Amino acid sequence: MEPILVYGHPLGSSMGLVAALEWLGQPYRLTRIDLFTEVRAEPYLRLNGRGEAPLLITDRGEPLTETLAIALWLEARDTERRISFAPDTRRADLLHQYMAFLNTGFTAAVGPYWAAMEAADATSEQQAAWRALGRRQVNDRHRKLEAMMGEGPYLLGERPTLADALFVGVARWADFHQAIDPADYPKVAALKARLHDDPAVRFALALEAGEPATSPLLMGHVPLEELAQRAAA
Repeated sequence: MEPILVYGHPLGSSMGLVAALEWLGQPYRLTRIDLFTEVRAEPYLRLNGRGEAPLLITDRGEPLTETLAIALWLEARDTERRISFAPDTRRADLLHQYMAFLNTGFTAAVGPYWAAMEAADATSEQQAAWRALGRRQVNDRHRKLEAMMGEGPYLLGERPTLADALFVGVARWADFHQAIDPADYPKVAALKARLHDDPAVRFALALEAGEPATSPLLMGHVPLEELAQRAAA
């Protein structure tokens, strides 16, 4: 069977993984989940007790969580090297370096902003402090990414890879929270604009928004309840 990616909306980091599946060029299915409601309720908790997205049901019917683990699963199946590089090469090492950086500090830097949004019982002073911390962290990580980047159109050269997929899924969070001035990070801003003009990313964004979108690789959406029933069988 085709792998099934459970992707979240709105603003889910999994949007980048949908784009990666398109770049990979192999058939897949999707399940769409609301990150504010369904992700913390039955039946999703039967699939992932941690109540987080994304989640991949592999082609063997086995669940796999965590963005980086799912990206590495895709890399292992990228026999044509569309989104990765040959093992034991310098470019493969750099790919993993970018993926680790983006999946850890770059993504986590926005955490205080989400905490300020979700803590309904927090005082205005506490929320302001969290936002100030978030701004410092997000700008620090953007400075580091800007310094890491070369002159190519994508993070690792002339074509998008898994590193770009991880980036595009979370880079828009800084804009959502108004955490940075894009002019301070011209390389990052140019990469973000280039990726948002990519057909696979536009397709992933349309799906996330619930808009009509088709792809010859997408074999359909599996309803969440059906996916949970399959897992229980």
